[in-house]
Amino acid sequence: MKLSRAVPILTVDDIAAATTAYRQTLGLEVLMDHGWIVTLGSGDVAQFSLMTEDATASCNPVASLQVEDVDAAHAAAEAAGLEIVHALSDEEWGVRRFFFRDPAGNVVNVLKHR
Repeated sequence: MKLSRAVPILTVDDIAAATTAYRQTLGLEVLMDHGWIVTLGSGDVAQFSLMTEDATASCNPVASLQVEDVDAAHAAAEAAGLEIVHALSDEEWGVRRFFFRDPAGNVVNVLKHR
């Protein structure tokens, strides 16, 4: 399976204040803003997201990993016996995704843009 993008996610209480702090300190661009999640970076070179509370999941992931085949990744996670924290779903903002909990307890968002 090919990983096409990996984006760390920081959970914050005040997304506007955090966004301003990172933009002013590092001169980053806002690449995506859904209100509850903002992705900052320098184009496609390096990115990270700030999140208050995931819009449809019961917990926040620590990273988003974009893959070519999210259905195959989901099947592999289930076959490995990993806990699926957020069911495979098509989200209204244009991604198909699921969350799994790794052996260390980290929750990871695996996605593909539709």
